Amino acid sequence: MPTVIDASRQRDEAIALCRETLAERPLIVVSNRGPVEYQLVPEGPPQPRRRSSTVSTALNSLIASVPFAWVSSAMGEGDRLVAERSEGVSVKPPLPNCQVSVRFVVTPRRAYHKFYNIFCNPLLWFLQHYMWSPPYTPNVDAAVYDAWEAGYVVVNQAFADGVVAEARTLPKAPLVMFHDYHLYLAPEMVRKQLPDAILQYLLHIPWPTPHTWNLLPATMRTAICRSLCACDIIGFQSEMDAHNFLDCCRRFVPDARVDFAGGTIAIGEHTTRVRTYPLSIDIGEVRQIGNSPRALDYERQFKATSPEKTIVRVDRAEPNKNIVRGFRAYQLMLERHPDLRGHVAFLAFLVPSRTHIKQYERYLGEIDQVVREINGALGNPEWQPIQTFYENNYVQAIAGLRLCDALLVNPVSDGMSMVAKEGPVVNTRDAVLVLSDGSAAHEQLKDGALAVGPADLEGTSAALYQAVTMPPEERKRRAELLLATIQREDASHWLKTQFADLQKAIRGK
Repeated sequence: MPTVIDASRQRDEAIALCRETLAERPLIVVSNRGPVEYQLVPEGPPQPRRRSSTVSTALNSLIASVPFAWVSSAMGEGDRLVAERSEGVSVKPPLPNCQVSVRFVVTPRRAYHKFYNIFCNPLLWFLQHYMWSPPYTPNVDAAVYDAWEAGYVVVNQAFADGVVAEARTLPKAPLVMFHDYHLYLAPEMVRKQLPDAILQYLLHIPWPTPHTWNLLPATMRTAICRSLCACDIIGFQSEMDAHNFLDCCRRFVPDARVDFAGGTIAIGEHTTRVRTYPLSIDIGEVRQIGNSPRALDYERQFKATSPEKTIVRVDRAEPNKNIVRGFRAYQLMLERHPDLRGHVAFLAFLVPSRTHIKQYERYLGEIDQVVREINGALGNPEWQPIQTFYENNYVQAIAGLRLCDALLVNPVSDGMSMVAKEGPVVNTRDAVLVLSDGSAAHEQLKDGALAVGPADLEGTSAALYQAVTMPPEERKRRAELLLATIQREDASHWLKTQFADLQKAIRGK
């Protein structure tokens, strides 16, 4: 029987360790999107509200418990106005359960557009998710070079300047925690001005092989790797990502001494430790949402219209999520097992994402087309195989996760697919997780899941059939394994392992 974890005790231990560590060094968190945004109102000053993002959600317990500073982009006019009026100091928003103060980084709109809409999203994000087709894309032309020099470098320098300005207000050299792919160049810029700071970088998306990084010009990929090596600790979502980064440094940074066994990179007198910190969830918070009246009402509505068995997926409608192949695998299952028609439905909760980027817009059209095709070929007026819900409605999606018999998470390549952890903690039917080995979640959850290759239609179809026909005893065994792993390595564990390493780094200085 899996060990039961005391979540409350684990959270208390994590916060105690954070407080102990921050008594030695103050903390600055750095990310493109921060935990707070200010909205303009007709009368009076801009009003703050909590922003939901992967980073701020992961750090919720820290935000509520420990004072620290957060450096992030001024995303809207309200943020810009607050930054202008703050006179160079961070602002503490008057929000409940919020100990954080915010320093907004204001950059020229044109520079930010090049940074975000030309370099970060259409180029870096696609490259790091293995989404390019090398014989044809990407084409690193003059516009990309310009977006690098006049966008990515400029915005990263502005962030570095913001971090340094915040650090100058603190009594000691800080801990600085950078997040995600937007800010690869900032650590080296900060290190030059704050040599005694402890720098950590946490990446939320995959880190691909050197062969994939070869699609970028040598100057860019070497600058990225070298800057990250200015950190004391770099954290990835999986062991494969960590290995790939070590290999990239070995190939792209000539003076780097890479130790694969020890997970370190040395340049001159400085050593960087490469670690894995798989992102996780606050189980209590997710369950609270799952048990809310609104979620239970959605669940009742779904049950009233669903057949005996239900397959669910919850995704942003992005190409790397592999939604079309998932539907094709379900179609193949129904064609091979016609007795399941009318008895196994597929509910897909899809959030439209980055629709201003043509690849995303095109993929959304492909999803619609395949759903119409499958429903037309295999459905009838009384029953449609696939139901899609295109909206950003987290409570509705959680309700779907509660009632499903199988949860399909089959990305081509992904960081931590959080739905693979949310599903098992709210589900009421011992749902079987069908999980792609392209997700970082696979390393943690493979013992309880049915593993599939992201391009393997036959294998995914067979896994879906196995999931909806699995005997109750085996379903229960797998569900317990998944839950035990997620409880053991929850958001508090994620926080605790990072701060334990940061504490070692402080005492090693």
